[in-house]
Amino acid sequence: MTGWAGSCACERNVVAVDWQATYLRIMRWLLTFLTCCLPIPGLTHPHVFIDTGLEFIVDETGNLTHVRVTWAYDELYSLFQLEDMNLDQDGDGVLTKAEQTHLAGFDAQWMEGYNGDLVVHSGGKPVPLSGPMQATALTEDGRIVTTHLREVEGGPVSATALSAKAYDETYYTAYEVTRPVTVSGPAICAVERIDPDIDGQLAQMRAFLLTLDANYDLEENDIPLVGESFATEILVSCPGT
Repeated sequence: MTGWAGSCACERNVVAVDWQATYLRIMRWLLTFLTCCLPIPGLTHPHVFIDTGLEFIVDETGNLTHVRVTWAYDELYSLFQLEDMNLDQDGDGVLTKAEQTHLAGFDAQWMEGYNGDLVVHSGGKPVPLSGPMQATALTEDGRIVTTHLREVEGGPVSATALSAKAYDETYYTAYEVTRPVTVSGPAICAVERIDPDIDGQLAQMRAFLLTLDANYDLEENDIPLVGESFATEILVSCPGT
């Protein structure tokens, strides 16, 4: 566990880790094991890698009002998306203002019921968040970086014991919190992170897979959703008034 304090006046950088290599190691192990031991027509594994940042916005009473999310897409996905939208035609990796405007919101067209691959709890209870607002987009070193703002639905909730996880439960998209995590507002809040036990989760997955019969039909029985198991948990504590 790594801890740090944050406030509206300070921005704390999360130490960057080569999580893409870690995720590739995880999926390489799973693919090797499953392919050798089970009849699999196809297996979901990360296709998109996103470095994530979070800004928790609180009011003067120490309640959460909004969450701003930053997504930095991997280079390959960024390249495909830019080509698909006919952007950055000169290939310099820099978008014009018009191109940024055109790109903004491309990832904010959500289907009904989609949770934005972000789960937030306050005091152990789920916090309902709105759909994405104020979408922005730009490029950094050939990578698309987008932001969107989400409002707490039903009014602010206590931020004395917040928990947040960014993950895709199907593991099609791999998220890791390697960009800044901050708290904005008049309250001074403590922020810490709990990184997943990768080796422990792999051991549990291996133990589960070894219990399966060789004739286990994955078309009729789903593999357990593993996205949350590899998710970093962000804890926020703001003193109430």
